[in-house]
Amino acid sequence: MTIIQEVTPVTHNLGDFQVRRAIPARELAMVGPFIFIDQFGPAQLDIGRGMDVRPHPHINLATVTWLFEGAIEHRDSLGSFATIRPGQVNLMTAGRGIVHSERSPQDERASGPRLYGMQTWLALPDGREEIDPAFEAVTDLPLIEDQCVKARVIMGELWGKRAPTTTYAETINAEIVLGPSGAIPIEANADERAVMLVGGEATIDGQPLTLYTLTVLKPGEEMVLRSDTGGLVFLMGGEAFATRRHVWWNFVSSSRERIQQAKEDWREGRFPAVPGEHEFIPLPEPHKVKTVSYP
Repeated sequence: MTIIQEVTPVTHNLGDFQVRRAIPARELAMVGPFIFIDQFGPAQLDIGRGMDVRPHPHINLATVTWLFEGAIEHRDSLGSFATIRPGQVNLMTAGRGIVHSERSPQDERASGPRLYGMQTWLALPDGREEIDPAFEAVTDLPLIEDQCVKARVIMGELWGKRAPTTTYAETINAEIVLGPSGAIPIEANADERAVMLVGGEATIDGQPLTLYTLTVLKPGEEMVLRSDTGGLVFLMGGEAFATRRHVWWNFVSSSRERIQQAKEDWREGRFPAVPGEHEFIPLPEPHKVKTVSYP
């Protein structure tokens, strides 16, 4: 079978839009270095409203933000500021610790923001979890296209093209837009791979994909992604991790003790501040968040 697992995401209704969280999930640990996969929208927010994620911390991971529609302003404790729009990837490396906020731009609020995209987290590999925090916004991404397909390589190497985005472990990530009768091979050169159909319809080796379901593919086989009427697919995967990772709230680490330290640091205000921001998300009560350990 081409498909070895399907994970139905948990949907969180945030009022103005929905977030679908595929992993963390009880039935699936990671897909390559991807340890957290959120899909949000498509949504049209009311005029004057917007997304406002107050400053919050991360450690020992990198966040990858990709939009199909809309715009989000990113600010972080390094002093970085970037407005992400479709075609740009924001990679924020938390390493030993970073704080950031995510908000709809003011000009988008005036007309009613659109929100439609993905946010994923990458676990940092052994020996690199405590690297210096960093941020990059990359727009010079390879585009593979013919009359029926456009595929944008976001991270790693696919279809003979490599994205300039920094990778810490072997990683593949791409947006694939299929027109009517469009088809593209999904290469076999990654330990683990998964796709998510986020719009329209598509099949993988003739097997239909379910909208918003994370579909894990059999390793070691090249497959063909195809659509009769048009579809939008997000591809993720890469190097399989051999060592355990723990996840609690916004923290990922191979060490439970490191996560405990991060909790205390955030509670006591020892993380750096985001310039220009005066709000923050408090540490959740311990009984409201469970530690999840993978694999």
